[in-house]
Formats: sequence, C-alpha cells, structure tokens
Amino acid sequence: MKPDPRKVRDFTICDPACGTGGFLVAAYEWLMGETKGALDRDIAKRVRKATYHAQELVPRPRRMALMNLYLHGIEPTIRSGDSIYEPPASERFDVILTNPPFGTKGANQNPDREDFTVATSNKQLNFVQHVLTILKRGGRAAVVLPDNCLFADQAGEVFKILTEDADLHTVLRLPRGTFTPYSQGVKANVVFFTKGSPSERVWIYDARTNVPGITKKDRPLIPAHFAEFEKCFGPDPNGRAKRKPGDSKEDRWRSFPISEVKERQFKLDGFKWLKEESLEDSDDLPEPEELAGDAIEELDAAVGELKAVLALLENSNGEAKAAR
Repeated sequence: MKPDPRKVRDFTICDPACGTGGFLVAAYEWLMGETKGALDRDIAKRVRKATYHAQELVPRPRRMALMNLYLHGIEPTIRSGDSIYEPPASERFDVILTNPPFGTKGANQNPDREDFTVATSNKQLNFVQHVLTILKRGGRAAVVLPDNCLFADQAGEVFKILTEDADLHTVLRLPRGTFTPYSQGVKANVVFFTKGSPSERVWIYDARTNVPGITKKDRPLIPAHFAEFEKCFGPDPNGRAKRKPGDSKEDRWRSFPISEVKERQFKLDGFKWLKEESLEDSDDLPEPEELAGDAIEELDAAVGELKAVLALLENSNGEAKAAR
C-alpha cells in the first residue's frame, strides 16, 4: 500500500476501526524503514501531528491506540464513535487500512445514512460502503473481510457499487487460520481498491487452497506466505503495475474481466480454480489446550506491555515533578 506522506502535503492515512492502532503503527514503521528515520523538518512535523487518523467505538482500545502511537512519537487524531451508525466527519483520506470487526454483534439494523446506497445490517458490507465514502478521489484502500462478506445477502449489490465507483483491482485470499488464536475458524480476504474509476478487471490471488492451516507454534504466519503475492501484485500501490496471469492450472494468480464478475452477480467467492487436494480435518487443528495456552501467552504479553507503558508514564511523571 506504500502509505507515503512525503510527496503530497495534505496526505492522510486512516483506519476507521482501529482497535489498538496496529495498522497506523505499521504504516509509520514502514515510513521509518523507507527513510531510515531521516525526514525534513517540516515533513516530520506534519507526519507527527497531521498524517494519522482513526476512529474507534470502544473507549479502552481507543486509549491504548492513542498511547501506542504516542509512544512511537506520533500525535494521531483518533475519534471516539461508531463509524457505521454515525454520520461521517468531513475529512477524506488518501489511504485507508482497516480490519473491520468480524461477527454480527451490534449489526441488528440498517444505518440511517444517505451515502449508503445499499441498505443492509451486515456490518462488514457497511464498512465497505463507509470506506468508499471517506476515501479521497484517487485514494486507495486495503480492507480485510471474512469470506461470508463476499457471498452474504446484498454482497453483490455492494460490490456492484464498489466496482462502478472504484477500481477493485485485487483480492487476496488469506490462508486458513490467519487470525489464530483469536478466530481460529475464520476465513478471510483482503480487497484492494482505488476510488475514482470503474473496475475493468479483478485479479485474485489464492493463498489458501492446498496451504496448511496457520497455527501459532508449528505453522505461524510469516512474510514468506505473501512473498509470491507481493511479486505478482507489483510495485504500484494502486494495482496498475503490469501483471502476467498464471499459465498453468496450479497457478495461484488469476485475472477476471468485469463482465465475468457481473455474470456472477458480483459474488467474488465463486472464483475458484485450484482443486483442494486434502481438505483440512480435525486432526490438523490445534488441540483445545494449545489454543487456550496460546491465548494465555497473548494475555501475559499484553499485560507485560502495559506494565512497561505504565513504568514509562511513571518515569515521565517523576521527571516532570523533579523539574518543577
């Protein structure tokens, strides 16, 4: 996605479902890796105070996101509120990176929003519509969506609108177990699109079929899982790099004209060409004890991080008192 704020003065990055701010931190760390931390003074000030934006519904994760970015030297704008059921603010963004919450909790009625063309209570489909609203023309987005969002009721209607208003150029099918240990059984995708011109062709990369499911200990998710996808995607973050379709039945990279997408009622889950050689069974899944142990390790790590943050804050307060 290359969220690079250096070339455009008012460049902004947003996550409308930010949780504890992981995507914003990753975007900033990418920039630091690209620049080795060397930014012109005016750019550094803008990056620190005006580049990173977000919204979060739950107060505690929002506070943690603010603290997370602050400890990285960033002063983000993170609004408190419901991205779906409240009217959007006036800001529009150049890049949106987001993983809307999975599940149906809180999604029991259609949002009353004039900018939503399709009335639905499906939370993820509403996030797709919301992202399309808050993107600048020419802005690009990467949105994580569960499989059921690609074939749910009204999914075709939402993706029809999306392909008319944006270039839905790429869909990445994530490996099974990507969200282990939090959502072991969830199958998910990343959809990439650029607002402002209609879709002509959708490229799909299948990183799931005949790939062993992800487990935290034995088969963790690593960058190598996506190396071939990144090569196929190309260097243009808007998906306009010259791409070569696969020439064998085993290739994971396929291209489909928008006419074929339309024939399938814009249901993107139906584009499958690889044959599953051995469906994952219960013997391939982690034992419940392992999942529970993984969850405990994650909680212990989170507690350790919070204690470290508390120590930093206490030291800062102590130094401030000593200075007074």
